[in-house]
Amino acid sequence: FTKCCQETGLLMVVKCRQENTALKDCLVGYYSDPLFYEECKTEYLKQREEYKATGIKKKRQKLTSNV
Repeated sequence: FTKCCQETGLLMVVKCRQENTALKDCLVGYYSDPLFYEECKTEYLKQREEYKATGIKKKRQKLTSNV
């Protein structure tokens, strides 16, 4: 999806529909997975506890795109 959008610019709304649908289907699969939800929740609570203890925000991990 990212690559399609970068290549087509403003026409991405029309030209990248198939890629957008595939991306949405993938995300819905993760968002509706209870194990993934619990993993994200655990990670969030761990980071929140660490911040409350130290007052220092942990830098977010940079995600790489599958381009």
